[in-house]
Amino acid sequence: MAETSISVCEDQFICPVCVDTLKDPVTILCGHNYCLDCIKGYWDRDDQRGVYSCPQCRENFSIRPVLRKNTVLAELVAKLNRTGRQATPAVRSAEPEDAVCDSCIGKKEKAVKTCLTCLASYCETHVQPHFESPAFRKHTLVKATTQLKDQICSTHNKAIELWCQTDQKFMCYICMVDEHNGHKIVSVAAERAERQKELGDTKRRAQQRIQEREKKLQELRQAVASVRRSAQAAVEDSERIFTEMIRSIERRRREVTRLIRDQEKSELNDTEGVLKRLEREIADLRRRDTELEQLSQTEDHIHFLQNFPSLCALPGSEDLLSVYVSPHVSFEDVGQSVSQLKERLEDFCKEELDRLSYKETSITAIAPPEPKMREDFLQYSCDLTLDPNTVNKFLSLSAGNRVVTCGSTAQSYPDHPERFDYYLAVLCRESVSARCYWEVEWSGKWKGEEDGVYVAVSYKGLGRKGGGNECRFGYNDKSWTLVRCLSSYSVIHDNMKTKLPTVPSSSRIGVYVDYRAGTLSFYDVSNTMTLLHRVQTKFTEPLYPGFGVNVGLQLRLCH
Repeated sequence: MAETSISVCEDQFICPVCVDTLKDPVTILCGHNYCLDCIKGYWDRDDQRGVYSCPQCRENFSIRPVLRKNTVLAELVAKLNRTGRQATPAVRSAEPEDAVCDSCIGKKEKAVKTCLTCLASYCETHVQPHFESPAFRKHTLVKATTQLKDQICSTHNKAIELWCQTDQKFMCYICMVDEHNGHKIVSVAAERAERQKELGDTKRRAQQRIQEREKKLQELRQAVASVRRSAQAAVEDSERIFTEMIRSIERRRREVTRLIRDQEKSELNDTEGVLKRLEREIADLRRRDTELEQLSQTEDHIHFLQNFPSLCALPGSEDLLSVYVSPHVSFEDVGQSVSQLKERLEDFCKEELDRLSYKETSITAIAPPEPKMREDFLQYSCDLTLDPNTVNKFLSLSAGNRVVTCGSTAQSYPDHPERFDYYLAVLCRESVSARCYWEVEWSGKWKGEEDGVYVAVSYKGLGRKGGGNECRFGYNDKSWTLVRCLSSYSVIHDNMKTKLPTVPSSSRIGVYVDYRAGTLSFYDVSNTMTLLHRVQTKFTEPLYPGFGVNVGLQLRLCH
């Protein structure tokens, strides 16, 4: 019995995964068709996710569908193959991006196959001889491509079929004889098979890397969520505590007001009665004065003598004149106490906030590289001022507390627990955080080789009283200092001195701190930035810039 001819488009029998004719076709739940091996391989990669999808419409299946061969479709494909694919061509003109048929005369049709033996592309009509004629059976057909020139040897105009592993390049058979004699040669198919294995390994590594990064992503998300929860709880606790503190301060304010009023009342307790009595006596005396004036004007002698005795006895008591109220009662002690309380509270809050600002987080950030050019450093510049409460009495401050000069005459500074009383030193008021950069410039006359300027950073706990190492920049574990002498540089920390090879060439020194990275860098600043020394450590407290100068020298914080 003759087979019924098939009048369908060949594209209906192409697997979307391998883009070739269906082999062992299966139809999945959404209705799309695939080669059995293609869809199995595709879903094998989805096993880890546990969700399976159609490569075309992306419909998801929570349970991996059971695959069964579509026997009707398989018979159609078999008939198509047996009849030499004499399907009714879905002819359409080639678009600009399509490969065109090299055999069409006049209007070019879209090519469906490219023959690597003929080095030409064919439409549905002109490719038929390759299916029908035994002369073309050994030709290699591939999906139509516009990149046919990449398949052809540019030197010999022959198909590229070989790969030279020695030179790592494509070639044709003539190239092998002429230029690659003795080299290790394989077919492109063999090389592809080898590289396919490598591709599989690469894909496995990529999948492993994806899994590692997804795991890390999940960990980071959990860490971020935990940080946010902790931060919210801390905000709520701090709001509650601040509210309680404000209430406590308000209670103390009322108590202080009551104490002042009690003192006021105590001072004026008896005075109010005396004031009223004095006011009454003054009124009585004014009336008596009027009566006396009237009596003095009378012409009746009898009336005068009769009223004189009673009017001459003046009202009032001399005791009231002995009452004394000091006009100099002072409440300044109360005001001073409240002011001191305010300053202590502000200092305490600042120290605690600084300490909280420098607590390490559980997430380590990837720090950007350290700047190279001065312009890059200047974007991290910080505005610093010298702290008058820390300056030694032989140092004077000027220019808005940005210049320190060492003299031989002591200044009349008030006593302060943070003042250096022995070493010629001063700290800045501001602490540095994150990435910070500042520059100082020295001037003056050197007295000797050992004299110099000290550019330092220290913790707030650096000692201030006495001449011990605990108070000296660099000679303890709480400070680091660069010493610039007449002809040399040195760095000191924890009583360890390191002499630097660089010879001073500039009067300006740059300091760069990356707190989180734990780096402290000193630079000689001129037309270029010359790194003098870099300290790598782990900072545990806020850092305060500090400076020391000898007699006759001056340091200026640069803007």
